Order: sequence, then structure tokens, then C-alpha cells
Amino acid sequence: MSSYLTVARDAEAEIEVKRSRFRCTLVRVEDEDAARAVVDRLRREHWDARHHCSAFRIRPSILGPSGQLERSSDDGEPAGTAGAPMLEVLRGREVSDVVAVVTRWFGGTLLGAGGLVRAYGDAVRAGLDRAGTLRRTLVREHVLELDHADAGRVESELRSRGVAVLDSAYAARVTLRLGVPPEGEARLAALLAELTAGAAETTAAGERWVDSLPT
Repeated sequence: MSSYLTVARDAEAEIEVKRSRFRCTLVRVEDEDAARAVVDRLRREHWDARHHCSAFRIRPSILGPSGQLERSSDDGEPAGTAGAPMLEVLRGREVSDVVAVVTRWFGGTLLGAGGLVRAYGDAVRAGLDRAGTLRRTLVREHVLELDHADAGRVESELRSRGVAVLDSAYAARVTLRLGVPPEGEARLAALLAELTAGAAETTAAGERWVDSLPT
């Protein structure tokens, strides 16, 4: 797999069920420690809430794009009524690198197991609707050095033709870091040959994950 979905932005959404408030907070995270830090922060901020249930999915770089780290917590709710349905919503939307925390303020009416499952799942769905998604793509990184006189034109043409310019640095010469999917390397070489009359070539510099690679 060379791409996957994550949330486009951090977001909050709140629903109410029989006077109980369920506030979902979604935060993009890179590792388990960051996910747990979000839970701890919300527990301090909303100290008056009864529960802070959570679920997260992370693709650890050591496992590659096919790996998946998943955890969930009911935080005092009946077993299987909060964290598990929250995690199922994240799986269903196929998002990773995200932690969902649903903070519940009890409204005085017991909801039963089925009601809790629906409420926690619906809260995460509402949060994801607000957060939106973006695609992360594994690209091959290439370094291109150009004279100042050519750099602006070449960079503009590359961007207009769907090549991701990951970074640019200006010194004695201009250095561009370009990202292309593996199947796009031959096209990149052909584009550069066209734009520079064969005068410029790239140097391969490994792989990296980037957000919303232009198509």
C-alpha cells in the first residue's frame, strides 16, 4: 500500500442523548505517546466529566504502510460499549494517525449498552464529518539543483504538471526537493529533460510520506 487516509484537521463535535453530552475530540498524532498525551490533556481540561473514552489508530513507520497500531479504552463505561465502537468507526472510515476521545457528561438517565454503543459511535462520526480527510502518499524524493535564472520557471512548470515540490532552498544555486510516486519517476525525468533541454537531472534522496499529493 502506498497511500492511506488521515484526518484533514483536528476537530470537535458534540451530540446530546437524553441529556448526556458526548463531545468527540479528534487529533492527528504520529505515535502512541502523543495519542495518550491527548487523552491526559482532555482529562485535565474537562475534569468535571465522568468518562474520557478513547480509540486510536496509528501506522508506525517501522511497520510500513501495512502495519497498524490500534488501542481503545472504555474508561469506566461497561466493557465494549465505548472504546470498541469508537475504534470501529475509525476503521470503517479507514483513517489512521488519529486519536478520538469522547468526553461524556452524564445527564442522569442510563442509556443501556445499546444506547451507549450508538452514542459513542455517533459522536465519532460527527467528529470525522467535521474533520474531513486527506490522503497521505508515499513518494520518492528527488533533489534538483538549478541556476537562479531557471529555478522560478522550472518550479512553476513542475507544480502545474502535478509534481509535488516538497521544499526549496536558495543559496549559490537553488535546490528543489521533489516528490513523485515510484511509477512517476520516468515521467519526472522526461519533464526535466523537456524543461531544461536535458541540462538538469535529479539525485534520488529516499522516500517519505506527504499529505495530499497533487494529481
